[in-house]
Amino acid sequence: MLKPSVVKELKNIVGPAYLSTSPEDMVAYSYDATQREVLPWAVARPVSAQEVSKILRLANRDLFPVVPRGAGTGMSGGSVPVNGGLVLSLERMNRILEIDDENLVAVVQPGVVTGELQREVEARGLFYPPDPASNQFCTIGGNVAECAGGLRAVKYGVTKDYVLGLEVVLPTGEIIRTGARTAKSVAGYDLTKLIVGSEGTLGVATTIILRLLPLPECVRTISAFFNTIEDASTAAAKIIASRIIPRALEFVDGHALRAVESYLKEDIAGGATAMLLVEVDGAADSTTRESERIAEIMTRAGAPNVKRAETDAEREQLWKARRAISPALYTIKPKKVNEDIVVPRSRIPDILREIEEIAKRYELLIVNFGHAGDGNIHTNIMIDEVDTPRAESAVKEIFESTLRMGGSISGEHGIGLAKAAYLPMEVGPAALAAMRHIKQALDPNNILNPGKIFMERQDKP
Repeated sequence: MLKPSVVKELKNIVGPAYLSTSPEDMVAYSYDATQREVLPWAVARPVSAQEVSKILRLANRDLFPVVPRGAGTGMSGGSVPVNGGLVLSLERMNRILEIDDENLVAVVQPGVVTGELQREVEARGLFYPPDPASNQFCTIGGNVAECAGGLRAVKYGVTKDYVLGLEVVLPTGEIIRTGARTAKSVAGYDLTKLIVGSEGTLGVATTIILRLLPLPECVRTISAFFNTIEDASTAAAKIIASRIIPRALEFVDGHALRAVESYLKEDIAGGATAMLLVEVDGAADSTTRESERIAEIMTRAGAPNVKRAETDAEREQLWKARRAISPALYTIKPKKVNEDIVVPRSRIPDILREIEEIAKRYELLIVNFGHAGDGNIHTNIMIDEVDTPRAESAVKEIFESTLRMGGSISGEHGIGLAKAAYLPMEVGPAALAAMRHIKQALDPNNILNPGKIFMERQDKP
């Protein structure tokens, strides 16, 4: 626990109203979307880089853990205070500082909600493409920490592709600035890319410079239902092979469709085994041609039912099933093991077949959906307590199959707590050692978010 003298100093830094040790706050900041829960010792809500710096200097002096936190929507346990310590909530640092229309740049604080930024820039005819499913409540700072991807990554890339520069408080309290407000900057090591995706272990981003794009003129949405998963995954591969890059290409299997129908009390799929949801954007004439070509590909691949949205209301209706999946899955079983494997796009049919075989072998229900356009499949093993040992064995086999196909064990959720034991399967000993050296160099006392990414726990403060 924190010493009373440390609690007093923390109150002096952030103000008494923004340092909490109440049981209610400890519970509220103890978990993320993984449902893992560890109580912190206290919660601080700073409002500036200077306050963050003072907190980290104090943590190094008194050797207590500090766990940065955005909105707590992460899927890998990254913001869970596994070793106790102080949760550093960035919720008060929530301002859009600037939107530069001429240079297509936004400058924001980490607590800005992603969806709010998107709405603000779109009102100006601009576009911030990264679009995680939790965009209505996740924050830009959390997106930066995890290098979030989302629905539009197939065409536009992920968070790291839009971060031009950062103000960062290092684990030892120094404040640095990385990158620039320009499209090009190669002055020294790329510290911006080092911090993005480091899961709050190498620094706390307190100001973020983001690249924007012009808002696409037109968006067209097409959905199709298939009688077999093979037909749906083959159609997805053929869409990309046709040299069309949609802004979203989503896959949903039959188990997910049945759960959504039960949850929404609607017959959405008409008994189909799989669904593809595809969106293209750009100039009106090109999106019309591409949407027609996509509909043709899906029909030839065996889709008996292809729908094209003609209005915004119809577009929202097509997205309804995809957006309802996460809450709907809990109608199947009380818990799930949610993995976000990614394979080369052409191997999607192969990995889905492997997962089906693994599910049969371990007598588990495994639900698959996700971003087929970039090979990122969310594999959900639905469990109750008695299923846990078999689920753990199944996860290991799924990861082995994924790596054998040239993929990765995490496309966008990060490693955090959930995948730390599996990281050595993908990253060789030398690369893992290099990561540890970087962590040690920037955080010699292992203050910032200890217990994440690397499996060993003996290095906690």
